[in-house]
This record gives sequence, C-alpha cells and structure tokens, in this order.
Amino acid sequence: MDTALNTDRSTAPVDCTELRWYAAYTRAQHEKRVAQQLAERAIEQYLPLYQAVHRWKDRRKRVDVPLFPGYVFVRIELQNRLEVLRVPSVVRLIGFNGTPTALPEGEIEHLRCALAGGLRAVPHPYLHAGSRVRVTAGPLEGMEGAIVRRKNRTRFILSFDMIMRSVAVEVDEIDLAAAD
Repeated sequence: MDTALNTDRSTAPVDCTELRWYAAYTRAQHEKRVAQQLAERAIEQYLPLYQAVHRWKDRRKRVDVPLFPGYVFVRIELQNRLEVLRVPSVVRLIGFNGTPTALPEGEIEHLRCALAGGLRAVPHPYLHAGSRVRVTAGPLEGMEGAIVRRKNRTRFILSFDMIMRSVAVEVDEIDLAAAD
C-alpha cells in the first residue's frame, strides 16, 4: 500500500487509495474552465458559485462567480493526483511540505448541502480570530465558525483553513451556540 505522511498535526500514514477532497489551485480566472475539463475527464469536482452583479458603463449583468477565487475542489485518491495536475491551468494541489493535504472530512459536503438548500453565501475576508460559534440547526448543523453582523443581519463565517479563504452565510441567531 502506497502511503504518505499526513502533516496536519498527526503522524499517522494516509491511505492513498481513499477518496478525499483536495483544493486545486488554478490560474487566475480559470476556475470554470478547470471544473469543466475535470468533469470531462470524469474527475469529481466542485466549484461553488454565487451570483454577483457586474457593472459596465452601459449595462449591468448578473454573473456566476467562484465563491473561492483561484480554487476548485476535487475528490480523488491521492495516488491519482497526476490526473488533476495534468489539466491545463491547474497549478498545484494545496498542502504542506510538497504533499497535498486533504480537507477536513465533511467540510465540502456541508458547504454543498448549504448552497443546495438555498443559503446565500458570499466571499468574506479570512478571519484568524473571533468569537467562535457552532451552528445548532439547519444545513450547516455542527459546523463551527465566527459570526459578524452586517446591515442588521447575522452572518456565519465559515473559514477554510487549508486555502485561507472564508465565506459569509446569513443565519438566524437562534441557530447558533457558543463553541466549546
């Protein structure tokens, strides 16, 4: 069995044949193209999008924009990482010491469920510290993050430490509890 050391505070070997989510870093503004090429190669990928209004001198238009600019998530066996790296515009898989590191289990699935459930999410500056809370109900139940208030609304900040990006999702305060 082919193994690599997991560098996320654990010395246990990682099974290279287990399907896990990884963050693929792409060339600027190539996320949609990379996602399309991964899908054409039958590689499971996820590119979360949100709608933004772009303004030009003569018009306004709603466009789908990547929630995490520069990243596409791929679900692969680590031993098959070269299939992803061969896709044009994929720069590298995010990791430590040259070894791709899988995202924490369930993070991508929680995000997928939340967005599929109709929650609106927008990019938010990455937070290093803040009041930590846990979501107690809804599609993000069990997730931990920080809260901020903007325009009399409470937003739950979900931070992805591996790629140093955050997303703001509107939530009801009743669905939040202080994290342990």
